[in-house]
Amino acid sequence: MQLIACPWCGPREEVEFSYGGQAHVPYPDSPAELSDEEWAHYVFFRDNTKGRFAERWNHNAGCRRWFNAIRDTTTYRFESVYRLDDPKPVTP
Repeated sequence: MQLIACPWCGPREEVEFSYGGQAHVPYPDSPAELSDEEWAHYVFFRDNTKGRFAERWNHNAGCRRWFNAIRDTTTYRFESVYRLDDPKPVTP
């Protein structure tokens, strides 16, 4: 069982967490002005990075808070976790 370090609760088993998608996706400035195609691109299209990737996670069986993580998608290893209001760590 893999442990994920919740920024508030500390290390917990991975079954307590839910994946929330790509992190740092900015909401459109004027969503009402987007075409259907532009809106669909915002809602459905995400990066599919091999290697280090910034993701959102939810500790749904614990504190229920959202946080971000840098995870290597080839090894599933979590390299860092950080709160939503913290800046994205610089990754090499």
